Amino acid sequence: MPDLPYRGRLAPSPTGYLHLGHARTFWTARQRALAAGGQLILRVEDIDTARCKPAFTAALYEDLRWFGFAWEEGPDLGGPCAPYLQSERRSLHLAALERLRAGGFIYPCRCSRRDVVLAAGAPHPGEEEPLYPGTCRPAQPGLVAPPDMSGVHWRFRVPPGERISFIDGALGEQSAVAGVDFGDFVVWRRDGVPAYQLAVTVDDAAMGITEVVRGEDLLLSTFRQLLLYRALGAEAPRFYHTPLVNDPATGMRLAKRHAALSLRQLRENGADPAELRRGW
Repeated sequence: MPDLPYRGRLAPSPTGYLHLGHARTFWTARQRALAAGGQLILRVEDIDTARCKPAFTAALYEDLRWFGFAWEEGPDLGGPCAPYLQSERRSLHLAALERLRAGGFIYPCRCSRRDVVLAAGAPHPGEEEPLYPGTCRPAQPGLVAPPDMSGVHWRFRVPPGERISFIDGALGEQSAVAGVDFGDFVVWRRDGVPAYQLAVTVDDAAMGITEVVRGEDLLLSTFRQLLLYRALGAEAPRFYHTPLVNDPATGMRLAKRHAALSLRQLRENGADPAELRRGW
């Protein structure tokens, strides 16, 4: 990534109330933007309409501001990279899908997640999903018919055996082997929704994001996204993966179902954001 003015982002999904783990990762993003004299963009990733709720969208603005966050561009402020609601950026996602199709990087797939699990076996510890066994993968890469969005996923064909590497700002050098550590992955879902890997890559590139700060649980996604950046001819940002926050009562990493540590509940309980941040 050339030495461009720093642009970071917060990219919450309104599928539940934000919790303390989100706040810690987002606070790292805010501090890194401030230290670089750069800008922070708020993008609400609301494309999963079945799970995203207006009440959660309204709550995330309130809870982020209560915690002390500020941003320079976003759905509430506008800016040169609007729209900042991911659900309104569908034309960009479709254009990227067509570019991948025209380049022979993707193929239609009728396998359900259950099909993949049964064919490939359960993922190894630490893996987020099993390797795709290649059931629908064409023998040779190449141009396929225009996307038919009815009833098929679209998968990205990874280059088997290629080692992908990058330097993480927090964790140092990272590498993974395509086809070994991760397999062909979905970029467009059968329900007509762009998958996370494609949507986040397209939007970060279009918004000129120079560094992505996010949790360690998304580390493996970075290798997939680096392949997408390359296929789309876009410059990849830097990456900085932060430690996850665990529930002190159970030792499990926080999720949106941990209501007691949601920012909404902490605020209602009279918590002091400065005190919550003190150990960070």
